[in-house]
Amino acid sequence: MKLLFSGLSKDTLRGVAELGGMLGIETQAEDAISVEVVQANGPLKVTRNGNRGFIQYEKKIHFYRGLGLFVEHARTMEAFTINEQPRFDYNGTMLDVSRNGVLRVDTIKQFIRYMALMGLNGLMLYTEDTYEIEGLPYFGYMRGRYSKEELRACDDYADMFGIEMIPCIQTLGHLHHALKWNYAEPIRDHHDILLPDEPKTYEFIEQMISTAASTFRSKRIHIGMDEAFQVGLGRYLREHGYRNRFDIMNEHVGKVLEITSKYGLRPMIWSDMYFNLLANDNQGQLYNMNADFSAENMSKIPEGVQFVFWDYGRGEEEGYELVFDMHKKFGSMPIFAGGIHMWNSIAPNYGKTWKTSHPALRAAKKKGLREVFATAWGDNGTETNHYVILAGLQLFAEHGYGDEVDDETLAKRLKACTGIDLFEPLVSLKYMDEVPGVDEGNHWMANPSKFLLWQDLMVGIFDKHIEADTEEVLPGYYRDMEVKWRNVKECMPAPFHALFETYEKLAAVLSMKTALGVRITRYYKEQRKEELAKIASSELPELYSRVESLRLAHRRMWMLTYKPFGWETLDIRYGGLKSRIQSAGDRLCDYLDGRVDVLEELEAERLVFDQNGTPTAPMNVTGLYQLIVTATSLT
Repeated sequence: MKLLFSGLSKDTLRGVAELGGMLGIETQAEDAISVEVVQANGPLKVTRNGNRGFIQYEKKIHFYRGLGLFVEHARTMEAFTINEQPRFDYNGTMLDVSRNGVLRVDTIKQFIRYMALMGLNGLMLYTEDTYEIEGLPYFGYMRGRYSKEELRACDDYADMFGIEMIPCIQTLGHLHHALKWNYAEPIRDHHDILLPDEPKTYEFIEQMISTAASTFRSKRIHIGMDEAFQVGLGRYLREHGYRNRFDIMNEHVGKVLEITSKYGLRPMIWSDMYFNLLANDNQGQLYNMNADFSAENMSKIPEGVQFVFWDYGRGEEEGYELVFDMHKKFGSMPIFAGGIHMWNSIAPNYGKTWKTSHPALRAAKKKGLREVFATAWGDNGTETNHYVILAGLQLFAEHGYGDEVDDETLAKRLKACTGIDLFEPLVSLKYMDEVPGVDEGNHWMANPSKFLLWQDLMVGIFDKHIEADTEEVLPGYYRDMEVKWRNVKECMPAPFHALFETYEKLAAVLSMKTALGVRITRYYKEQRKEELAKIASSELPELYSRVESLRLAHRRMWMLTYKPFGWETLDIRYGGLKSRIQSAGDRLCDYLDGRVDVLEELEAERLVFDQNGTPTAPMNVTGLYQLIVTATSLT
């Protein structure tokens, strides 16, 4: 499509040029559609009539969304008029770059281009220690930390499209990697929590904040402080004795706000600690609605900070509305952070993402919230690649410019914003975990594609969950998945070809491995040595080969997306899996050849995985790698 713009600045034209390849457009051509562009207060307006187009926008990000809408609808000669009223002042995403997967700068820029066309204007990189601080060589050591130059390049690129990059750091908890080195001993309260009321702690925090202030153009900063449940109970307790931890928290927040004020920054923090510390029923809930939010308690909380309510699990608008109202007692309008579920798994959970995000964003609009963002965490090793979240980002974008949002609209818009028919394939990745036996929508975040991949063939911690019908169904189910992802990948450009190839190879492994451990145990107990011999000589070598193919595909996708740091963790996981496949063969051969009389690991009784209570459905369970592979210690 050929377009000739009038009314655009050189900087905005440069942004258009950056998006030209994705949109399939040329500019400055003689036979182009003439598009008049006007910046004015009010709604976004996009029209076409014959060979003339018009885009009216208020903020720069609105123009780029308007550009995407124009190209989407102008592929036919039909006239059209689109009017959109932005519902949020800030709408974007927080990308976790602290759980081993540190996004490459070119990957971040690709996300920025997608976000620009979606109309998302906010981006945070969640950095616990993955950024350099002058004078602290061990901060982020060997973790793929960003240099100032890398972050400034991202900030400059985002600003070109009207996207605000807000630094996102931690100034209390979640600092295990930063605090594990000897330099941090004087400022460590708990293994991942800073020591309050220690002057060196605030010197350290100022180094973090001053680095952020000198790197990003935004005057806003997210200073974290979530889930620090042991604050005041470690070294602080030994040195000061027990104190009311609500008071400790307030004093700490106040001292950190003095630092942000020094650098002219407007801070925000996660709000869960106040709900937890003010709970009066000792239930330890993250967002305890019985928290004592009396005027007296509210008056003790330092002023000048905005609160971010994070919630990734509620499914009813009313529940969100109640917590939004409670947040208003802090004295400011809260920011809402939802979640695109990609963490603690090897595939995204779009069932839960949809069930939680729609009601949350409807409630946010109903209650007048002006700022929202979608988190994309990488807990337990970032086994799921960040590119899978694009359908979820589109959902946040469409809620930001409309009232009701459906899948048909999301599919059209995602194709327009990426140039690729991605919606159905990305959302369908949920079926890697939403298998027969898992509740529809996967509210409990079952991750069978992960626990069936990593669990040991000889010490099958999840074998009890593979019942007779599941044993018969799942291998064929994953064979069908293998075919599906093979067909999808052939229609995809990079990096999505590599993404779906990874799932093709994963499904190939699971189609063979899902019930293999159960079969080995049963054949052993039934003394079916011929079948055991076939497994040892044929199936295990084939499984080993498939795991290696998966490792290579997963590695290719990782290197396209992330810095190489952090991949070593997944290499170790794959190496351990392959080694244990070989050991399974060795043990079977020892038994078949008479070198041992019994295989003790197969004699052991299999129990259900009972970490969070016995599941009502066998497959409705979730495991983390360290709990999946062994009942003993990895350290």
